[in-house]
Amino acid sequence: MDKKIFTLTGTNRRLVAEAIRDSPNGHMVVISEPTRSLDQNALLWPLLTEVSRQVVWYGRRLTPNQWKSFFTAALSGLDVVPNIDGTGFVALGEATSTMSKRKFSDLIELIFAFGADREVRFAAPKDHYLGRL
Repeated sequence: MDKKIFTLTGTNRRLVAEAIRDSPNGHMVVISEPTRSLDQNALLWPLLTEVSRQVVWYGRRLTPNQWKSFFTAALSGLDVVPNIDGTGFVALGEATSTMSKRKFSDLIELIFAFGADREVRFAAPKDHYLGRL
């Protein structure tokens, strides 16, 4: 059986129930909040790029990917483990692709707040960005 994903609405619940009823034993049903949207993901990278260009963090310029790790660790709580050869550490953060829309919105807000505290000038006003979410 092919994988089926449904977004629950008032009109499709019967169809979803039928799909569950007709599924073989051993198949899984997962009901969860929707994960981050494509618009949210598209917004993340310009914000991280602006922070990367304008903020020096303890004498270092971080890449957008490094800032992503920084912010996700700040949002989800930092977990640090030694690296493979024991010469340093690795911060374990949450993958943004599995974040709920709500949590991803919190991530975006965190980036805006961090940027405001450090006088980051984003390319467009915050209201412009938030209208896309």
